[in-house]
Amino acid sequence: MQPQPREITADYRRRAGILTWSAIVLGALMAVALVVSVVFLVRADQDTRNAAYGYLALVLWVGIAAGIPVLLALAIPAARMRRRERERQR
Repeated sequence: MQPQPREITADYRRRAGILTWSAIVLGALMAVALVVSVVFLVRADQDTRNAAYGYLALVLWVGIAAGIPVLLALAIPAARMRRRERERQR
């Protein structure tokens, strides 16, 4: 005999929404950081006096790499919560 799943409350829906939007915002920030890092690399490559931009690009890449586990930690539970919510609505 399987245990009955608990009821999906308004708090559960709110948490699922917060996780979903947090993952979306973090993903967007990471995409912007990637574009900015490419711009920094192009700028650093154009002139040797702008070499510091290359280091800034590396810092952004480290930030993106550090953000990937956080993005996964937000997106995976959010997707599972949303799927459970949709299944219970049927």
